[in-house]
Amino acid sequence: MSGVQSTAGDVDVDLGHLFASLARNWLRLLLVALAVTGLAFVLASLATPHYRAETRLLIETRESVFTRPDGSGENERPMLDEEGVTSQVEVIGSTDILKQVAKQLDLASRPEFDAAEEMSTISRFLVIAGLKADPNEMPPEERVLKAFREQLTIYRVEKSRVIVIQFSSSDPKLAAEVPNAIADAYLAFQRTSKLESSTEATDWLKPEIADLNQRVKDAEARVASFRSQSDLLIGQNNSALATQQLSELSSELSRVRANRSAAEATAQSVRQALKNGGSIDAVPEVLSSGLIQRLRERQIQLRTDIADLSTTLLPNHPRIKALNSQLADLDVQIRAQAEKVLAGLVNEAASADLREKQLVADLNRLKVESGRVSEEEVELRALEREAAAQRALLESYLTRYREASSRQDRNYLPVDARVFSRAIVPSESYFPKVMPIVGAAFVGSLLLMAIFTLLRELFSGRAMRPAAGSRVSPVTQVPMPVRRAASLPDEAEPRSWDDAGEPVVAVEYEDTQAEVQPLDDEEPLVAATPAAPIVHAGISIETAAEKLIAGGAARAIFISPEGDDAAATAVLVAREVADTGLRVLLLDLTASGAASRPMLDGGRYPGITNLLASEAQFSDVIRADHYSDCDVMPVGTADPARAMRAADRLPIIMESLTTAYDLVVVECGPADADEIRRLVGDGTEVLVSFLQHDDEIADVADGLRAGGYEDVILVTPVGHDLPTTPQPTRSAA
Repeated sequence: MSGVQSTAGDVDVDLGHLFASLARNWLRLLLVALAVTGLAFVLASLATPHYRAETRLLIETRESVFTRPDGSGENERPMLDEEGVTSQVEVIGSTDILKQVAKQLDLASRPEFDAAEEMSTISRFLVIAGLKADPNEMPPEERVLKAFREQLTIYRVEKSRVIVIQFSSSDPKLAAEVPNAIADAYLAFQRTSKLESSTEATDWLKPEIADLNQRVKDAEARVASFRSQSDLLIGQNNSALATQQLSELSSELSRVRANRSAAEATAQSVRQALKNGGSIDAVPEVLSSGLIQRLRERQIQLRTDIADLSTTLLPNHPRIKALNSQLADLDVQIRAQAEKVLAGLVNEAASADLREKQLVADLNRLKVESGRVSEEEVELRALEREAAAQRALLESYLTRYREASSRQDRNYLPVDARVFSRAIVPSESYFPKVMPIVGAAFVGSLLLMAIFTLLRELFSGRAMRPAAGSRVSPVTQVPMPVRRAASLPDEAEPRSWDDAGEPVVAVEYEDTQAEVQPLDDEEPLVAATPAAPIVHAGISIETAAEKLIAGGAARAIFISPEGDDAAATAVLVAREVADTGLRVLLLDLTASGAASRPMLDGGRYPGITNLLASEAQFSDVIRADHYSDCDVMPVGTADPARAMRAADRLPIIMESLTTAYDLVVVECGPADADEIRRLVGDGTEVLVSFLQHDDEIADVADGLRAGGYEDVILVTPVGHDLPTTPQPTRSAA
């Protein structure tokens, strides 16, 4: 068929034969490794020893708070950041300092610093062949510097302001002298630079200060002359007198205008009241008149008298007529007095208007004067700014000149670096290290020879063999045992399930001598007979815990067909796993809480039903086992019917618990395959706990396998004391 591929030419690598070649060629591997090791030992012994020494510099501000210039700011202080320290590394390795040290120690007279004198035969041959530059073509000073730099290492210690100066040489004394000399030359170079800077500063500041003195005098003289000529009088708050008067006059004008407006408004209201014949009692200015108040009192008295007499006299009685006549005269007098008040208000408004016109005239005059003063102040402020700038510059120059002169006279020039670790003469060479070189040569040569031997064996084809399933196979075919169906009735036929969960008929083998091999730590299965089903034996608590840990299980679902007594198995397994240091939670889903009561000393606590009913959170329903490091989530106190309406949340809860714990143990009590669907996820092991093995336990296990759970584990707590719920010992307060 087209879908079938030929396997006749397939081959595999015979690893056993491949690595056996190392044992067959061990002598050659050892001899080559020993030869290379001996050569490395000879070369290391004949090599010229080199010594290394180092000096350490700390870049820091050496200026104290007592001698630091008062005017120095952050920008004037030396740069001590990463870039600044790296720059000092380049300064230390500069050509000027290296030339100075080479001349001081007379390095040109030493053979190791002159490549032209120490040329080997191979080097001379390379020079003749043109493959290498001739050292004699270089000046002697350049040859010394080149050799000097090859043996010198200067670097900054990471994340610090420490600079390390390392030098290697065949002379241990010279290896210590060179880094110390470089450090001293660097400090002297920095001190000389500061001295030159101070000298240049004093030479430049002296004539500048003399010139600034004259410029400051001229600027201050111009300010005084302009102030006297412009008649700029200063009032309060350092403001011009004209400006201050203008401000006060503006305030007075605003007040007068307000009074005039108020008087005109009041007069208008009184005029309207008199014109319309209305009551004038609502006008405050009219009521404030003393005469009108007395007339009103008399008017009230007359009305009272008329009312009293009207009870005994008729309206045409002479007395009543007299009183009415007096009352009418009072109204006329009150109106006349109101007109006088109106006239007073009109006069007050006219007076305020005249005052306003006078103030406006004065204000216009002061505006002109204030404009002139403002223009003069602009010029005056410009002169004052120039004088102040010249004065500040002069004071700054004087301060710096005095500081530079004092430092130069007292020879106080602190360098922003110090040597805190000087090089000492090394007693041991850093090259060559005979033992590490010999050991590395032996291991490296042995490894290379082993790789060479394996590759040769592989490429030669001797380590290849035909692949399994090819037409030519060296493997002897072993006949498979013949199965025949057991002749049992359909209704009594015992069934088991294969890997796919399909039922198969129990079978027997022709070879009755075959033995049943045990699986891992489980007890061996009972040998199958043609007429009896397979009987599964249970494993112990310890074996179950080891199996869960070794298999990396995340969930362990326990089913207890025998009821609450068998639920103790889940408690014992959970505690056994928790004792190994893993984070374990036991979730009690039994109706009676048989699994959580022994762990919490009885009592009713919020649990999984409260969580499903949204009456509690995770932190409220998880508690610690009183007798181990295991955590427990009890059944809870909520209505089970209400909790089961939210059973769809169980997978989400299980995922959250699996994320938080290494193992989640769930005790389900008597349950079948369909009832535990919501609890199963990745890394789930299904276990059946029993106290006495009988047909019911086998039926439950077979039912679980039929439901899709092939690897069902039977666990028994036989040999362990079952945990019980202790009685409370504390009485109620």
